[in-house]
Amino acid sequence: MKIRSIAFALFLTGIAACSTFTRGSGSTDQNQPTVLEVDNQGFQDMDIYAVRLGQRVRLGLATGIHKTNFTIPSSLVSGLTPFSFVANPIGGRRASVSQEITVAPGDTVVMTIPAV
Repeated sequence: MKIRSIAFALFLTGIAACSTFTRGSGSTDQNQPTVLEVDNQGFQDMDIYAVRLGQRVRLGLATGIHKTNFTIPSSLVSGLTPFSFVANPIGGRRASVSQEITVAPGDTVVMTIPAV
């Protein structure tokens, strides 16, 4: 009987320890910024936009031949969110570059703009 009581107490202690670890320190992906990394392999600078449900938000300027990181506003990302990312060239005739992807809070999305 005593062995069963000890085993049961250890079992309950193990469950309590596991539930403590699953809660963690309180940091979740929602505390992490959602980032768009633009790898602009062309020479032309590009204005970068995030488009969600028809709402177009300018993220900034991706200069040519550079990688640039943009933080997507947390007000746009809620759960799994489909986005289109648009790159409009500045002062040129090159067509816009666009791709659609589903993004979650805390993700890092990479967009490559090929050289033409």
